[in-house]
Amino acid sequence: MAQKRDYYEVLGVEKGASQDEIKKAFRKLAKKYHPDMNPGDTTCEERFKEVNEAYEVLSDSEKKDLYDKYGHDGLDPNFGAGGFGGGGFGGFGADFDMGDIFSNIFGGGFSSSGGGRRGPARGSDIGVRVMLSFEEAAKGCRKDVTFTKTDACSECGGSGAEKGSHPETCSKCGGSGAVRVQQRTPFGIMQSTRTCDNCQGKGTVIKTPCKKCGGTGTERKSKTIEVNIPAGIDNLQRVVARGQGNVAPNGGVAGDLIVEVGIRPHPIFERDGYNVFCEVPISFAEATLGATINVPTLDGDYSYKIPEGTQTGTSVTLRGKGIQVLNSRTRGDLIFTVVVEVPKNLSETQKKLLREFEASCDDHNLSAKASFKEKIKNIFKK
Repeated sequence: MAQKRDYYEVLGVEKGASQDEIKKAFRKLAKKYHPDMNPGDTTCEERFKEVNEAYEVLSDSEKKDLYDKYGHDGLDPNFGAGGFGGGGFGGFGADFDMGDIFSNIFGGGFSSSGGGRRGPARGSDIGVRVMLSFEEAAKGCRKDVTFTKTDACSECGGSGAEKGSHPETCSKCGGSGAVRVQQRTPFGIMQSTRTCDNCQGKGTVIKTPCKKCGGTGTERKSKTIEVNIPAGIDNLQRVVARGQGNVAPNGGVAGDLIVEVGIRPHPIFERDGYNVFCEVPISFAEATLGATINVPTLDGDYSYKIPEGTQTGTSVTLRGKGIQVLNSRTRGDLIFTVVVEVPKNLSETQKKLLREFEASCDDHNLSAKASFKEKIKNIFKK
């Protein structure tokens, strides 16, 4: 399959272009490559489709944001399947009606070559945010998510018609959802197919609308579902619950629920990718003599033997004690840094003992200090 061109390149605009600039570029190219202006030219037909696809994404702020962050992958319905993906996700492949675009931009002067009755549109997506603890994000969990959505009307079942009645075939378009029109343009008289303004392309009209939903076939409802949060998910990444978004009128496919994750700070741990970092304080005696200490991990305390003469700032890596990698059984590492705590508020007896200890130390005990003194002497000899 050929790789898709960059949408900004297709429209000939910069990435930071405004909506007005994007719309202006689209109008120009759509006129240039419209099939009615280039009958039988398959190259122009393909360019026309490419231009419309680019405009459909860049004119929609939500899709544009996805495309700017993740490129074409971000618009793939399967992108982020399983609940994650680079902070990224799919599910924004809403049905695209070319007739709508030409009706809005060219005032009805052009239309897609087919026209005709509109199929059920895809419902819009819903975005919510959940906060997780550090441990919940690292190990995964299940969360109840409550949100408000558009659902099928409980009174009419989504038909939009009052009980005992039903939608009737549109008398203007005969149920096709489209009408043929002629219009004088700078290019001459052009015949095109336009969406029927009597039924808005549905092919049916509702004579007796449902009193509860007013004929829309939908109503707002509060819903709570349990969402599976995968182990290893990171801050601002998203989980996609397919089909849990808003339903569309006329029995269209429901959109998705997009759950964005926020992670609360941890009092001890910090995260970088799948690795976990922390500081472990030890006493002067433990650092000098060596000791077995308890190191906190996501799985509880881990016993580690500190060797004699351990210096403050020493880092130790515990392999596989970090965060589980998404969609994998492997784990990152835990890296802890030793911080030697200098005692405060010593008694006179303690101070005396330390002075005696200091006096007993020589270059063998304090090699770094001795080396530093030697360097100072050499500086002043010059």
